[in-house]
Amino acid sequence: MENVAKPWPALWSLVVGFFMILIDTTIVSVANPRIMEGLNTDINAVIWVTSAYLLAYAVPLLITGRMGDRFGPKNLYLIGLVVFTLASLWCGFSQDIGMLIAARAVQGLGAAMMTPQTMAVITRIFPPDRRGAAMGLWGATAGMAVLVGPILGGVLVDGLGWEWIFFVNVPIGVVAFILVTRFVPTLTTHSHKFDIPGVVLSAAGMFLLVFGIQEGQTYDWGTINGVVSVWGLIIAGVVVLALFVVWQQILERRGGEPLLPLGLFRDRNFSLGNSTIMAVGFTVTAFPLPTIFYYQVVRGLTPTQSALLMIPMAVISGGLAPFVGKLIDRANPRWFAVFGLVCLSAALFWTAALLTPDTPIWVFLLPSALQGVANAFMWGPISNATTRNLPPRQAGAGSGVFNTTRQIGAVLGSAAVAALIQARLAAELPSSGAGAPVNEASMSGALPEALHAGFSTAMSQSTLLPAIAVLVGAVLAAFYAKPKSVDGWGGGAPVPEGQAAERSSK
Repeated sequence: MENVAKPWPALWSLVVGFFMILIDTTIVSVANPRIMEGLNTDINAVIWVTSAYLLAYAVPLLITGRMGDRFGPKNLYLIGLVVFTLASLWCGFSQDIGMLIAARAVQGLGAAMMTPQTMAVITRIFPPDRRGAAMGLWGATAGMAVLVGPILGGVLVDGLGWEWIFFVNVPIGVVAFILVTRFVPTLTTHSHKFDIPGVVLSAAGMFLLVFGIQEGQTYDWGTINGVVSVWGLIIAGVVVLALFVVWQQILERRGGEPLLPLGLFRDRNFSLGNSTIMAVGFTVTAFPLPTIFYYQVVRGLTPTQSALLMIPMAVISGGLAPFVGKLIDRANPRWFAVFGLVCLSAALFWTAALLTPDTPIWVFLLPSALQGVANAFMWGPISNATTRNLPPRQAGAGSGVFNTTRQIGAVLGSAAVAALIQARLAAELPSSGAGAPVNEASMSGALPEALHAGFSTAMSQSTLLPAIAVLVGAVLAAFYAKPKSVDGWGGGAPVPEGQAAERSSK
């Protein structure tokens, strides 16, 4: 472990930029109609404003996590922050849709450089038995950002224009740069040899898989162009990633240094934690879409009015997360994670039951409060249990894997819920409305009152999918092993790396 006198200022400095880049994964969705109007384009083109960002964000995470180990997490974070901030300025000044899509791709690359470094720094500057509160803050930030993004986007678009969802990042980026430069320590780097075939295979496999899943709904899960089909890309991505794993095994047996140390997965909690966070990523990305459709299409709320329904979740999550973080340093995080995941599932089942045309709006504050409890209890314990046994040398690699699985879950959740919404609308609405495509642009349209019941039922049924997914995550979390001994961490002197690895394997 690195010897850091004041780790909390370092963490808060990183959280500012981390929150900003996660918000940008969802903030654009409510601005799409205004972007279409402002840049004189269509929905198929404007969807790529989000797709390009997510693709450039998700694909390099394994690589950028390892680069943080090699060149220092602070250095890579600052480079990524500069790239992200300048790309945000580029986005705001874009004069056509092609320029905006290109700027968003560069923005996603900057985000990919930053994200693994946040968790890697936490893993290296906080001892495992005092890491709970830090992971609680990291997790609460991730949970809040995914939910707040669409709401904040609505407020900025309504008040200032679509460009400001990007311009707002510039002052935040400058502040974050100053804070990180001042408070985040320069940590010891580790001399890794870069596995070039592994880099190529992982990037190609991730690109094919994420692109296929992300664009499946756009092409109706069929042909994209000529012999290229959605399922062909997905299968090719799976095959290439399987070849990547085989190559990593071969390299490890030869005594080389693989991009992905497969030995990480010998730790039960690391394997289960990555599966759990994939379910969480799936859920927190999937469930806002049907509820936002319901609030705006059926109940006629604006994005700003919808923000009021987030207040209980935000207040309760922010208040409880530090408290839960301190508790998991002294107890098995397994039961905290299970409790939080079950609470989120219950909140979503509850919300699904309330999605009728005549439910009083204030009632939605109640499941929102339960979501706040869930956020506080699940993010920190899952993150802490997953990374607790990582040796410092592999902090970046482990963080890269964790964030990659979360992003894959998010892409899967987005694609799955969009397909389910389409299917349920086709089943629940009269034939005159069933064929209309569902996208962010349609949220601004008025729906005849006669269709409110069928539309609400379709949104209710769609909300059940993320509710079930996070329940699967709760089952996985129930099998977390008891935390291991951390003797030698935090005693003032860093533990020799070999000893740390040896202790973590006992």
